[in-house]
Amino acid sequence: MKKHFVLYLVAVTLPLLLALIAWQSNRYQNLSRELTRLEQTQAEWIESNKKLIAGITEYSSPYRIEYIAVNQLELRKIRPEYLLQVKIVEGKGHGH
Repeated sequence: MKKHFVLYLVAVTLPLLLALIAWQSNRYQNLSRELTRLEQTQAEWIESNKKLIAGITEYSSPYRIEYIAVNQLELRKIRPEYLLQVKIVEGKGHGH
């Protein structure tokens, strides 16, 4: 009786273990594909960010801003004799 029980237990357990191994293998392959896809997406985002940062650096440089001001907006630097500075000093005794 005991020998039949062990044989029955092995006969039932072995297919279940094989099914579990197959399920785990399939799950691993799916997760591996998903990881590869996410790593590729991350690499694309990193490359895109590098290009955007390079663009920001280029467009925010003082030379680029001056070029646009002079050549596209036709602005000129003000000559010192046309510059007027106003300094507001808070006075004492105005009763405010």
